[in-house]
Amino acid sequence: MAKIKYKYNPKTLNYEKIQLTLKDRLKSLAVYLLVGLFFAGIIIAFAYTFIDSPKELSLKRENEKLKQQYALLNKDMAHMERVLADIERRDDNIYRVIFEAEPISDGVRQSGVGGVNRYTHLKGFSNSELLIETTQRLDKIAKRMYIQSKSFDDVIEMARNKEALLAAIPAIQPVANKDLKRLASGYGYRIDPIYKVRKMHWGMDFSAPVGTDIFATGDGRIQKVVQARGGYGKHVVIDHGFGYQTLYAHMSQIDVKRGQKVKRGDVIGKVGNTGKSSGPHLHYEVIKDGQKVNPANFYFNDLTPEQYDLMIEISSNANQSFD
Repeated sequence: MAKIKYKYNPKTLNYEKIQLTLKDRLKSLAVYLLVGLFFAGIIIAFAYTFIDSPKELSLKRENEKLKQQYALLNKDMAHMERVLADIERRDDNIYRVIFEAEPISDGVRQSGVGGVNRYTHLKGFSNSELLIETTQRLDKIAKRMYIQSKSFDDVIEMARNKEALLAAIPAIQPVANKDLKRLASGYGYRIDPIYKVRKMHWGMDFSAPVGTDIFATGDGRIQKVVQARGGYGKHVVIDHGFGYQTLYAHMSQIDVKRGQKVKRGDVIGKVGNTGKSSGPHLHYEVIKDGQKVNPANFYFNDLTPEQYDLMIEISSNANQSFD
């Protein structure tokens, strides 16, 4: 039942019943509706601004998950790039050097992929730049892997055709690790033990007791057998073919003859202290195409990575040589 309203009339000094017309009722209703809509709008705006809807919360969680996955993807790609770069370095500086093949140029390895329209289908998204950058990076890795795969195919083919070269390369130490007292001196500038001046040392000195076996480091033919009092003392030169020669100096005993064929690992003599030498050791040199090179680059057949690293570290010290 509607509440009856009265209004005081000062002229008649009486309370008179208020009669509301339909227009008045509609106006009041309109005012109530407008006030309600106003406050409703404020509440809705606040909610949309500061309170996430269930859908927005779900999208935010999905975005966070995608960010984590993208970070992991970037980490994996970075690891792949490091591993691939190491493989490429080995391919150019070891495998292709062994087979006397030209390294693959950086221009070929690092060249781009596709044309300007290759990534058009990835444009128009809110994260298009990120998608394109990641896809380009993956495509570049894929191309480098393809080039490296083809390079390994070439290396395998060269290996099949160069078994004789592989056998001839001086690929082991001339003195076994178990017989070494220490690696006395490496390739490079060293202090001469006799004259006490800095001079180039063209080989590596392996300190070992007199009478220790000396091994041919690759297949070949004995080119020189020299019995000298000074210089290298008693020494042997092996011609391995393919431009490779090795020299073994200061020997106490020579067990081969000039022209004799030898295999890698054959004993050719004994460690000594003959010639210009300050102690029992083997002076060992590798000659490639007439140029003396660092023998440390060739011990890839009988040393573990740890032993190789230690040998490089010791041989790099600018200490005094034995000859």
